Amino acid sequence: MNLDYLLRLGDNALILSHRLSEWCGHGPALEEDLALTNTALDLLGQARLWLTYAGELEGQGRDEDALAYGRDAHQFRNLLLVEQPNGHYGNTVMRQFLFDAWHHLLLDALSRSADARVAEIAQKSAKEVRYHLERSSHLVRALGDGTAESHTRMQAALDLLWPYAQEWFMDDAVDQACAEQGTAPLASSLQAPWLALVSEVLSAATLTMPTFEGHQKGGKRGVHTEHLGYMLADMQFLQRTYPGAQW
Repeated sequence: MNLDYLLRLGDNALILSHRLSEWCGHGPALEEDLALTNTALDLLGQARLWLTYAGELEGQGRDEDALAYGRDAHQFRNLLLVEQPNGHYGNTVMRQFLFDAWHHLLLDALSRSADARVAEIAQKSAKEVRYHLERSSHLVRALGDGTAESHTRMQAALDLLWPYAQEWFMDDAVDQACAEQGTAPLASSLQAPWLALVSEVLSAATLTMPTFEGHQKGGKRGVHTEHLGYMLADMQFLQRTYPGAQW
């Protein structure tokens, strides 16, 4: 298995988990507050599994904590979408749906990986992500086809986030190497099923799928937006201030 690919998987889950955790105590309703927090915990658990495997493969003595709290922004390999600020609740819901649709397809493919460890983690994670997708797609439909205000906000959220939701289909050397090894699918192979899934939900939500170009990329190779640096400053503060501290 490729180390960079494992970091991408772990970093995606870790960064989105932290973003969702920022809603804890601030959700629009108690049920939503709890649901977002539970999703964040699911993703954090997945991040631990991927980063633990990455640390073992790297062989430099770094465990999940060292990889999560000891790297700078340019060393993270997460997609740009997951580091985007929460914004209003509609933005968070749309970001989650676009990610969940891709994540669900990816884990399904990874569950058949030639790497037994990857397949095992993917199979476990897929059970959680199926629920994430069911919930986020329901919310997109409900808000998109809700009031005039909720529809306008959801369309604006979709237009805002769409350019960040294409990066995962751009093949690079890491994707190609993993595909050749049979350990992960070629990134571009997920585009058609993702578009079909997303299109179906957006249509039911009476939302218009954007067609403009100008896709944002760079996260897979460590080039990030300014938002990641600010987020890591908060997330890593304790370990950076007191290295190796434990409760």
